[in-house]
Amino acid sequence: MDEKPVVRVLIVDDHPLFRAGLRGALDTAGDIRVVAEAETAGEVPDAVAAHRPDVVLMDIALPDVSGIEATRVLAGRAPDVPVLMLTMSADDDSLLHALSAGARGYLVKGAGRDAVLHAVRTVAEGGAVFGPEIAGRVAALLSGARRSGAAPVLPMLTAREREVLDLVARGFNNHRVARELMVAEKTVRNHVGHIFDKLQVSTRAEAVARARDAGLGVD
Repeated sequence: MDEKPVVRVLIVDDHPLFRAGLRGALDTAGDIRVVAEAETAGEVPDAVAAHRPDVVLMDIALPDVSGIEATRVLAGRAPDVPVLMLTMSADDDSLLHALSAGARGYLVKGAGRDAVLHAVRTVAEGGAVFGPEIAGRVAALLSGARRSGAAPVLPMLTAREREVLDLVARGFNNHRVARELMVAEKTVRNHVGHIFDKLQVSTRAEAVARARDAGLGVD
């Protein structure tokens, strides 16, 4: 009886401890082997060319550009290499844009070992797979996207983060943003921090410039 071929995996995540744990879970499966790791989106094309993985396990929040953009680039350069998103981002925008970029599956970090192994095997065999908290939303999201005909700007941000950024770009300080959205000022500060991380900016002025380039903060 022929043995099943080993599934070769590239892990893309900027957290060394998470990569180590994930590598351990995958390598003990027998039919799955981690052939390479990458910390940034920029490393992905070279890693794929050098190691020829069967599946790329991709985080969204990477230190240079979004894993969604990395997936889009990879889909153009190596369309035969499927991407399985494994991320903390469970919001609808991230899911929709990951699928639109070409991801073949979407799991939220915290999924059990068996779920991750099943997802890797399914995607390697040409299937698509989604975590239980994701699957029920996929059809509705894709249907809604087709009806709307347009993707939201700055797709790496959640809908709430875009609301916050729009108000910031209008000149609102955190206190006024909090009052406008009827949330705590601490919540706004957290959103602003996430926005800075996702846009790869370090100042409010840079965030405002990115927002206005994207059409936010203007009437």
